[in-house]
Amino acid sequence: MTEIRPLRCPDVPAPEAFEDAAAAVARLCELYDAATGFLTAHFQEVLRSGQSDVSYRAYYPEIRLTTTSYAPTDSRLSFGHVPQPGTYSTTVTRPDLFRHYLEQQIGLLMQNHRVPVTIGVSTTPMPVHFAVANDASVTVPQEGAADFHLRDIFDVPDLSTTHDDIVNGHGFMYPDGAAPLAPFTAQRVDYSLARLSHYTATEAVHFQNHVLFTNYQFYIEEFEAFARRMLADPDSGYTAFVGPGNQVIIDADTPMPPPTKLPQMPTYHLKRDKGAGITLVNIGVGPSNAKTATDHIAVLRPHAWLMVGHCAGLRNSQRLGDFVLAHAYLREDHVLDDDLPVWVPIPALAEIQIALEDAVEAVTQLEGYDLKRIMRTGTVATIDNRNWELRDHSGPVQRLSQSRAVALDMESATIAANGFRFRVPYGTLLCVSDKPLHGELKLPGMASDFYRTQVANHLMIGIRAMEALREMPLERIHSRKLRSFEETAFL
Repeated sequence: MTEIRPLRCPDVPAPEAFEDAAAAVARLCELYDAATGFLTAHFQEVLRSGQSDVSYRAYYPEIRLTTTSYAPTDSRLSFGHVPQPGTYSTTVTRPDLFRHYLEQQIGLLMQNHRVPVTIGVSTTPMPVHFAVANDASVTVPQEGAADFHLRDIFDVPDLSTTHDDIVNGHGFMYPDGAAPLAPFTAQRVDYSLARLSHYTATEAVHFQNHVLFTNYQFYIEEFEAFARRMLADPDSGYTAFVGPGNQVIIDADTPMPPPTKLPQMPTYHLKRDKGAGITLVNIGVGPSNAKTATDHIAVLRPHAWLMVGHCAGLRNSQRLGDFVLAHAYLREDHVLDDDLPVWVPIPALAEIQIALEDAVEAVTQLEGYDLKRIMRTGTVATIDNRNWELRDHSGPVQRLSQSRAVALDMESATIAANGFRFRVPYGTLLCVSDKPLHGELKLPGMASDFYRTQVANHLMIGIRAMEALREMPLERIHSRKLRSFEETAFL
């Protein structure tokens, strides 16, 4: 008969109601620190001794709100309020990282519903892997690598609380009947924070609220050059530049040490106060990478993400170096079909489109009808077969023609669709780098000349668009277009 081990938990204060958002977040930090400190200390103790007669458990903190009133809230806002009377809750991780976000969202709840929030511990155990993640000196060995059975003593990640049921609209409810207050559970957030560190080789604390995705390393080089110009300008507002390996430079002339091992998705951050800077992620090629990156960055609740990559031009009137502003997407990438059916429309967002078009005008010094010389607005097709040109053209070309596609790539529709799914404002501005249907293939000599002349302008357009979006009120960029009729109160 298996012996049942005694269970030990940290001492924590009883649930308490708060009417001040900053005080509520301070309590979340206190509860989180108590849980992680308890698990980390006992885990290190068990590692040293190789055994334990007891099990250790700590729980994520939670935010809970109960309202009984049908009083109307500010209908102009797409967030900051619950849809109807009831009890709502969310588990919370890393409240230190999300402090500004949490204070903002909790403050709106209090303002709109005129009730306090209750802060306490949840019933969701905290996996030891995530509890020790903030201590670089501690690693959790794989099962079987230690002298003890990890699952006998500590909690490990649980897929029943690590999922996308809330954002996918599956009617998720917490076991006690509370409706979700935020789009992700704490375990889902912790999982993505760990994956982000793995894929990008930078910690989540460096990510900014405005994220650019690209599919070529050339953009990284131009981004670093821009970052150094900004660091040299004391009036730019930018404070630091961070690269893989969490290498931080604050002086324009300081060299960026190359990473000992290049990560799968090299990521760079031009930082600004309160996360108002710009992050650039080289996701590489393909919809799988695009989905992976956006799946995890979404938990940081960025204010916008844009794709600024290369594409195949499909019209004879296009030239290499022309721009394509996507206003629709043909989804043949397939990686999101189970999460977001292909019949779901992915609309263009006016705020993003205007910011991108204004940025093109500013960088190219063209406007109005003249802008049509270098930019087309139309459907972008995203596929999952890089060498589609080597197959029979009749099927793909017919679909491309029927969709009125003007460009084809392997990432844009995935990024836009995941933006729609996660309620993150999205957009796409591509640059034509080849025209396979017209015999203009991307060959080494042509590519080098193209990259030299176009990458800098293209990246600057993305940066200018993000800077314009940064000045936009939060309630305008996070508009109701991305929200369903029953949404979480938190962005």
